[in-house]
Amino acid sequence: QVQLVESGGGLVQAGDSLRLSCAASGRTFSKYAMGWFRQGPGNQREFVGGIAWSGGRPDYADSVEGRFTISRDNVKNTVYLQMNSLKPEDTAVYYCALSRTDWIPTLRRLYDYWGQGTQVTVSS
Repeated sequence: QVQLVESGGGLVQAGDSLRLSCAASGRTFSKYAMGWFRQGPGNQREFVGGIAWSGGRPDYADSVEGRFTISRDNVKNTVYLQMNSLKPEDTAVYYCALSRTDWIPTLRRLYDYWGQGTQVTVSS
């Protein structure tokens, strides 16, 4: 089993920055990707971005490209989501997830493990 624990959410104002963390523990895989998703009020859970553990450029949704940055720390088994220039429409519960692939899926169903989520609220 894999455990994913997100942290770093909170209440911020529009234009502020926030960094989310996702710490992974438990079973390890030779090939996997980590993704970030979010689910706003009344919305479906949507892909925000992801990174493959083998390297390469992270992938981002158009809505966050240029504002959000995903990075990883292999030693700490942690992936980060740096969110800058936050907007009220970024308000959502943010989830990290693990996919047993060496590429970055954007479909929710291709992820095998999920964290519990962390709330991000951006006030105008």
